[in-house]
Amino acid sequence: MERIEDKELFYDWNLAEGEKPAGKNDIEFDDETLRDGLQSPSVTDPSIEDKKKMLHLMDKIGIQGANIGLPGAGPRTAESTRALAEEIARAKLKIKPNCAARTLESDIVPVLDITQKTGVHIEVSTFIGSSPIRQYAEGWTPDFLLELTEKAVRFCIQRGHSVMYVTEDTTRARPDTISKLYTTAIECGARRVCVCDTVGHATPAGARNLVNFVRGVVKETGEDVKVDWHGHRDRGLSVPNAIAAVEAGADRLHGTALGIGERAGNVPIDLLLVNLTLLGLIDLDLSHLPAYCRLVSEACRVPLIHNYPVVGRDAFRTATGVHAAAVIKAEKKGHAWLADRVYSGVPAGMFGLEQVIEIGPMSGESNVVYWLKKRNIEPDKELVAKIFDRAKYSKRLLADKEILSIVDAHASSAEGSSGQKEGENGS
Repeated sequence: MERIEDKELFYDWNLAEGEKPAGKNDIEFDDETLRDGLQSPSVTDPSIEDKKKMLHLMDKIGIQGANIGLPGAGPRTAESTRALAEEIARAKLKIKPNCAARTLESDIVPVLDITQKTGVHIEVSTFIGSSPIRQYAEGWTPDFLLELTEKAVRFCIQRGHSVMYVTEDTTRARPDTISKLYTTAIECGARRVCVCDTVGHATPAGARNLVNFVRGVVKETGEDVKVDWHGHRDRGLSVPNAIAAVEAGADRLHGTALGIGERAGNVPIDLLLVNLTLLGLIDLDLSHLPAYCRLVSEACRVPLIHNYPVVGRDAFRTATGVHAAAVIKAEKKGHAWLADRVYSGVPAGMFGLEQVIEIGPMSGESNVVYWLKKRNIEPDKELVAKIFDRAKYSKRLLADKEILSIVDAHASSAEGSSGQKEGENGS
């Protein structure tokens, strides 16, 4: 028997060529919420217990890597990083940790110390600025950058640590600089390189061009080296840029929950997971995603705006009559799949959520009937009319308690009328 989801009920222009978007089907993710995300000037550094909960939820979702800190920044950060490494070991989490470090031994040594003390191997994400504007501001020369790169990567490799070599502001760096820096890092033993749109400069075309170029540099070395993409959303293009990076062959994408981070923030890893799942490029259990985003919102004191995609309060909520009517008609056909998609480009069920129909000034009577039936309340005509009338004169959606007060008043009125009739019959 043909399932409703097997019918061609909408034409997908995203796949107009009849194929999945070009890209990899083994894309990995590195969650930077606990490091880069906490650089946001507006966030509160969460308690260590909340950080551990975040790690567990990342692991449940299936995120492969997590940046757990920059221990070289000071004792407090080092203590937090160590506690998170210990939790990964204690709970036997699958997620692989990495730590940020400048291309300086003073930053790298604290990472190596934590590995030695906890027994948890931590990938060293050693970074350095690469763009001409940064070189000019800092007074750096290309030879100085190459010298720091070689020393830092060799220092890690000689001590048995894997390295992700990171160039900051790669999207504004010259091709010859990128080529020399990455080639040097790879020759010294780095087996992962990270392309960074540190200031959110890139467009999707730029991201695609740059990743293609870097993959060419990697290929020329003859080594098996992975390419990461790390983006920011100063132009609001972080998610399209990350998808373009995947199309160009990036192996791993970085992001933070809700996009928290410096200035306008980082790539929202939650929206990356949603989009790549809908594109058919990954297959992860996203039912834990709402809980993860809520935890980050609460622990970091970052407001979760109502219309934020998927996890915002309004993401699957409607009170508009036409929209609600379509959902209701779909439900009457007995197909949850249909009701979840007829007025939504993102299925709520994918995240353990559901479509919600409420009552407001733009609602139709069908909204009222649906709301009442959903709560096992008989939708008699008089009650529906009372609620509908209140909604039409309201400036906003009716709260549940408002509707229930009308229901209670209506029930009391009906009981009073019934008692009066019985008294009249008795006399």
